[in-house]
Parts: sequence; C-alpha cells; structure tokens
Amino acid sequence: MAAREIIRVGTRGSELALWQANATEQLLRAAFPEVEVVRCVIKTTGDRRTDVALSEVAKSEGTLDKGVFTKELEMALEAGEIDVAVHSLKDVPTILADHFCIPATLERAGVRDALVSKIEGGLNALPQGARVGTSSVRRARQLQWLRPDLLLSDLRGNVPTRLKKLRDADDYDAIMLAEAGLERLGYLPNTDERLFYHILDEEMFFPAAGQGAIGLEVRSDDDWMKATVERVGDSDTYLRISAEREFLRLLDAGCHTPVGVFSILDHEELIMSARVFPEAGGEPLLSHVRGSRFAPLEVAKQLFETLV
Repeated sequence: MAAREIIRVGTRGSELALWQANATEQLLRAAFPEVEVVRCVIKTTGDRRTDVALSEVAKSEGTLDKGVFTKELEMALEAGEIDVAVHSLKDVPTILADHFCIPATLERAGVRDALVSKIEGGLNALPQGARVGTSSVRRARQLQWLRPDLLLSDLRGNVPTRLKKLRDADDYDAIMLAEAGLERLGYLPNTDERLFYHILDEEMFFPAAGQGAIGLEVRSDDDWMKATVERVGDSDTYLRISAEREFLRLLDAGCHTPVGVFSILDHEELIMSARVFPEAGGEPLLSHVRGSRFAPLEVAKQLFETLV
C-alpha cells in the first residue's frame, strides 16, 4: 500500500475542536514524519445555528441531533476534500453510513460531567429553584430526577461562550459541561474565583456514551488511512467506546432518549453500567454488568438484556 505525501485533517472550528485536531495532528506527525499533515476547518450546521435548541436545528435539517455536528465533515470526507474527520465522539451518531467508519480513537480524557456554578458546594448546594443551563436531554433528565425543583433552560455555544454566559449574566445559576472539555481547554483545575467547578461522580450522574473520547472517522474503502489512524489510536479507549456505542445501537435509542452509559477496564474485565430514561417519562431503567474485555460487544449485549 503506497504511502501518501499529505494527510488532510477535517475539524470544526471551535476552540475545543481545534484542540482535538491539534492533538491528532501531533500524533500523526510523530508517527509519520515524512507525511505533511494539514488542517481543514469546516463549519457545521450545529456551529452556525446556536440560536435554537439542537432538536429544532436537527428537525429543520432532517437529521439526528448529533448529525448537525458531523454532516458537513462527512460531506467533505466523501468528496475527498479531507482524509480524516476529528470528532468529539459523543457528538457522532451511533450508526454511520456504510461508506464511513471510525477505526480508532485517541486516549480518553475524563468521562464525567461537571456542574459549574456561582456558588460553592455542587449539585446539593444549589438553592431551591436554581436555573441550570444545558442543551443535553440526558443531563436535563438526570438533573430533574435528582433535583426536581431545578429550572432547566436550553444553553448553546462552545465552552468559553457558555462559561461567559454563566459568569456575566443573570440567566443561569449553574451550567452543565463535560469534564474532558474543561480539562483540555485549561479550565481545570479551577482558577476562576467567580465560578465553582464540581465534577459529578459517574456512578451518580451517568455520562454519555463515548464522552471524553476523540473519534477519527475515515472512508471505509480507504485502507491506508484506516491503518494510519489505528497506529496513533489508543486500544483501551477504542475497546470501551465500542462497547458503549454497541449498547446504544442495541437500545435503538431515539435522538431524544436520555441515556447514560459508562465503562471501566479492570485487568481482564470490562465493567459497564447504564441508566436509561423512557421517552414517555417515569423512573429510569438500570443495569450493571461485567464480562471479558476481549468480548466488548457481548458485554454490551448483556448490559442491554439486563436493563430493569
């Protein structure tokens, strides 16, 4: 298989997306010093439409909520304008078109969610009726389940924008963000005296499938790029996210189904936990399983079959 002279990396233009692209490019340059790595910044529908809820953007585009952050990158990939698309994996739909695949992920950062608030003490310290901003139905339903008194509002924008909205306006008392994004952009450990960052334990507040992982998407028929990204990928992360995404596939969750799932590798074991809130409402379904790390899809199937 002939080597190439150039690899074109596609990314969104947010500060976090550019951090992820830079991490990918550094690994590619280290592994393939003879290849030129160039960046192509692509604006997605989700980046353009920050004025309305993600569900409304998706409805107007005829796609899943998560697809609004990937569609234009996949179009560039299909057209041969880029060779690999770099994604926050939790933003990628569970089922890809046959001509795309994700053969590798970078090493995972923290998987947990973070409550950023104007008062110290975390979720239990928020006053009755506090206003919390989030664009995630998973986060919203878990917050409502844990604290029914909270008032939830839609919140869009990149990480710095969301933090600025919390810090400088009176619309929110707290907001929800991913631990990984805060880590990567240098907000953790906290140095802002006006805001307090509280990381929520994943066994109490279940994260999204793939949260904290950077996925590398390529064309399914591009064997050279598949082998290339596999060389810079992290096998343990890929094993875990494969199980988490397989659970979502088996669940056949709609884009509005609040699902939390996470996994832990313990030597030869893969441990998985899931919390699923029915779209019609009511108490969540729970499951905790453990199995062989060498059979991640079977462990995901067991997790699905034991939801109660």
